[in-house]
Amino acid sequence: MNLDGKIALVTGGSRGIGRAICLKLAEMGALVYINYVSRPEAALETQRLIEENGGRARSVGFDVSDSTAVTEAVKKIVSEVGPIEVLVNNAGITRDGLMARMKESDWDEVIDTNLKGVFLCSKVVSRGMMKKKWGRVVNISSVSGFAGNAGQVNYAAAKAGLTGLTKAMAREYGSRNITVNSVAPGYIKTEMTDLLGDDVKEQLMGEIPLGCLGTTEDIAGAVAYLVSDDGRYVTGQTLHVNGGMYM
Repeated sequence: MNLDGKIALVTGGSRGIGRAICLKLAEMGALVYINYVSRPEAALETQRLIEENGGRARSVGFDVSDSTAVTEAVKKIVSEVGPIEVLVNNAGITRDGLMARMKESDWDEVIDTNLKGVFLCSKVVSRGMMKKKWGRVVNISSVSGFAGNAGQVNYAAAKAGLTGLTKAMAREYGSRNITVNSVAPGYIKTEMTDLLGDDVKEQLMGEIPLGCLGTTEDIAGAVAYLVSDDGRYVTGQTLHVNGGMYM
């Protein structure tokens, strides 16, 4: 699985799943742009890890929900190195709470980042892909977008929306040799899940047939397949990586 000479952008790439994806794409030979919005030090740490392993990476800060910021950032990347050929839409936030008590702002912020942000980034980046007649887009969804999750109506709605966006975009761009897919993680071992209590973790284990949490590398491996030549004939699909939690 080779991405030598390709330019990749990973939104929300500074830590967790995003960091693992950046490391994997760089290992495959891509020049990886690591997007962040609030923690430049984390993005620089990801960049350092990539470079220590012989890879190439640069950091780029912008808010994916800001149309002007997205357009300017992509223009800058294109002027520096050329069109982005691999886009991984990973940036996401949570504002959890029961629907009856959820603030409208909590709904708006999650939809703007997790769904609108994918639209904005994909729209701008795909222009270069169309000119080159080659591109790979992978949207990071969630098991919550398929099974639902109490206390996450905003997050589940945004991630469910990605399914429709992915399929429609795949149909629109297929003739230009651009594939568009999504990866839907289950519960993955990250800083967020490390904060869960033992009772919560035990309950989760009972819902996962494989009996363990996934790793960020599991998600990165799925993305690697979809952006490689091995996945060239796969488009409009969702790859579920959840240990059997949702089938």
